[in-house]
Amino acid sequence: MLSLATSLALLASVSHASPILQTRQTNETNPFVFTNSNGLNFTQMNSSLPNVAIFATGGTIAGSSDSSTATAGYTAGALGIMTLISAVPELLNVSNVAGIQISNVGSEDVTSTILLTLAKEINKYVCQDDSMAGAVVTHGTDVLEETAFFLDATVNCGKPVVVVGAMRPATAISADGPFNLLEAVTVAVSPEAKDRGAMVVMNDRITSAYYVTKTNANTMDTFRAPEQGHLGALLSNTPYFYYPPVKPTGKSEYAVDNVTSIPRVDILFAYEDMHSDTLYNAVKSGAKGVVIAGAGAGGVSTPFNAAMEDVISNHCIPIVQSTRAMSGEVPSTGISSDTALHIASGYLNPMKSRILLGLLLAHGKNMTEIAEAFAPSTVA
Repeated sequence: MLSLATSLALLASVSHASPILQTRQTNETNPFVFTNSNGLNFTQMNSSLPNVAIFATGGTIAGSSDSSTATAGYTAGALGIMTLISAVPELLNVSNVAGIQISNVGSEDVTSTILLTLAKEINKYVCQDDSMAGAVVTHGTDVLEETAFFLDATVNCGKPVVVVGAMRPATAISADGPFNLLEAVTVAVSPEAKDRGAMVVMNDRITSAYYVTKTNANTMDTFRAPEQGHLGALLSNTPYFYYPPVKPTGKSEYAVDNVTSIPRVDILFAYEDMHSDTLYNAVKSGAKGVVIAGAGAGGVSTPFNAAMEDVISNHCIPIVQSTRAMSGEVPSTGISSDTALHIASGYLNPMKSRILLGLLLAHGKNMTEIAEAFAPSTVA
């Protein structure tokens, strides 16, 4: 673990900080100058600026390596939220920021428990506080779209929720995290960002959490919405939205105040000569729902389809058929059956289908209600 001073020095070397316009506190022992009524600590309180809470979960944006050229093999989640904030003093030119450390893990270790905590904390500290303009969530990129989709469904107060990450660790040459974080905060305080649901801001792009997906394992322009496109872009840290706020077709909203856990939902990937025992093993291991990343428009082999019908009808386990193609629709007409209730994901990819199915199960929805919740996402 790097010391705070070392981390700041490394991050400062890649963030190219411009002169600080607002007064800030630099006392490492107690950097806070203001605590609001909800107990959020701010390193600055300028009454002319909006307030934002940054919820940190870890990931590459908080990653560290001994090599400045390492973009793989680094330690994710090595740096804390205050280190990230302190490394981007320009944040204090656009907002008063408070940091909350939810977790500090690589995104592959984000759990449904972390998601519930995150949603509840945002609802408490941002939605229920009139003095707060919005929320930013720092996150690893590997499953970032799933967390963003979850927040899009569970934080519904109209205030901007911006999820941000990085493709290069904080210690790398030309690390993208510092500027991504600045842009995320800038979007979170923008009046034009209200009522757009959760968004992902990375690489100068603003994208709806409902549609966004990671399209490349390595490059910085990885987050896109292949069919639907971006909501807007930033130039010189100024956000520009292409059109007014609009609710995505099929979007559902769910309160999680009384939800204590999310039932297990597994994703199974379709392939040639796929074996049915993978499905039965998932059920035997405790899955309460299953999502199939099917071939093409949700397709599976004839034997596997028979196994699905058995699990749906005799085990009462809902199965949602999505696509491994990662874009395009799985229509209801293409997977319908007279003997079992097959559920089409529509335009939701397997990961987002899993999140939605888990939320529906957490709310006690039955098979028919689950199918009805997915139906608006389909065309045919």
